Order: sequence, then C-alpha cells, then structure tokens
Amino acid sequence: MALTHNVWAFVFGIMGNIISFVVFLAPVPTFVRICKKKSTEGFQSLPYVSALFSAMLWIYYAMQKDGSGFLLITINAVGLVIETIYIVLFVTYANKKTRVSTLKVLGLLNFLGFAAIVLVCELLTKGSTREKVLGGICVGFSVSVFAAPLSIMRVVVRTRSVEFMPFSLSLFLTISAVTWLFYGLAIKDFYVALPNVLGAFLGAVQMILYIIFKYYKTPVAEKTDKSKAVSDHSIDIAKLTTVIPGPISDSAVHQPPVIHNVPETQIQVTEVKSQNITDPKDQINKDVENQSQV
Repeated sequence: MALTHNVWAFVFGIMGNIISFVVFLAPVPTFVRICKKKSTEGFQSLPYVSALFSAMLWIYYAMQKDGSGFLLITINAVGLVIETIYIVLFVTYANKKTRVSTLKVLGLLNFLGFAAIVLVCELLTKGSTREKVLGGICVGFSVSVFAAPLSIMRVVVRTRSVEFMPFSLSLFLTISAVTWLFYGLAIKDFYVALPNVLGAFLGAVQMILYIIFKYYKTPVAEKTDKSKAVSDHSIDIAKLTTVIPGPISDSAVHQPPVIHNVPETQIQVTEVKSQNITDPKDQINKDVENQSQV
C-alpha cells in the first residue's frame, strides 16, 4: 500500500480518522433527547442526509486512487453507518409531514443524485479524468457543507451569546479540518486539502467569536430586565388601587362608591409592553437547534 511509504500521510490520516469519529458522534445527545421524547421536535434531517451524501461521495472518490485513499475510505465508511442510524431514528420519531419530506430529500439526493454521478463518471470519464471530475464534485459539496456554520455565527453576532455554539464542537471541527488539510498536502491531493482550508478558517473564526462573546453582557439585555421589573411593579400597584378603598367621607354615605378602575387602554399598553420584554433566546432557540449538530 502506497500510503505506508509516506509516514506523515499515515500519521495525519490516523489522527483525522480519530478526530472525525468524535465529530460524527457529536449529535448523539440530540438523538438521545429525540428517543426519550419520541419526537423530533424542531430538529431538521438535512444535516444528516447531507453528511451521508458527503460520505458516499468521498468513498467513491477514494476508490479511484491507488492505495492512498484507504484512510479516506475507513472514516467515511464509519460515517456512512453512523449517519444512516441517525436518519433511521429521525424518520422513526418524526411526524408524518417531516417523515415524508425527509424521505423525498433522501431519495432525490442520496439515491438518484448519487446514482447519476456514478453513471456519468463511469460512462463518460476514465482514469485521471474521472478522478478530477469526482474531486471537483467533492470539493464543491464540501465547501457548501463547511459554509453551513455561517448561519450560527450570524446568530452569535446578533444575540451577543454563544449559548448555541458549543466551543468543544467548534474546536474538534477545526482540528479535524487542519488534520485533513495536512493529510491532503502529504499525499499531494488538491481535492482533499482545498475544502479543509475553508473548514479550518471558519472553525478558527467560530472560536474567536466564542472568546469575544463568552463574557459579554449587552446593555440592552440589562435595560430589558430593569424595564420588566418596573413594568411588573406598576401592574401590582394598579391592582392594589382597585382593591384598597379610600377613606370614607360623610358625603360618600349618600353617593355611590367611586370605582378606581385602570383605563382599558392602559391595561392593553401594559400587556403589550410585557409581551415585548420576553426573552429573545426563546425565539432563536428553535431556529438554531437544528444547526448545532454538524
């Protein structure tokens, strides 16, 4: 096997296998939650379907190489099994609408799409040309997958919170990208090295954002908390004015009691203010939960 003659390629390949295996296991807590609640809640299946497709592509690409693609085959074969288990669990506990949409994407991308790529490569290309065509397809798809964390970084910048971007996941993704980058350079494979340059860069940016915003407290949030406390206090006072009667005068004996009601418009304004001071994390949580799994 040609890989054994390149010590650095073998070392980086083994390291890449180990680190990538850890990354593949990152969604396990999510699926433990899904199994316990017997519901997929607001999670999406696209990250797992696309990860399965990526593993299939890289296995097919590595099979075109003479021995040097062995370590690419091993880790992507493991990833193929793990992602298949994720998809089976997702489909099992998803509602009917989500299950149908997941199966449609799976059929179009992982079966028809992959079959079309194989047929075109087998019928229209040969030797090094086939390797180049497959390499270009793998690079294009990998770049689109690596670009997915951009939405998470946007949420971090907007909310000044790193709650939905775990540092450990960003760290392992960065180390994995750097390792496979050096592996690609060691075996002189441009198609393996190129997408991992972007992956390493985006991973580094995520960790920098984590460090910047970890202890950051926005003045807006503090002002919101104070406003909420004042609003609640005002509501209590309004309630007390309707309950505690004023002093009874002589003239009040022959007059109907005065009812100290709070105007209806004031109550509506108070309710609107109370609704506007809700925690913004509840609004973001459902959108970001689906992307913390890559």
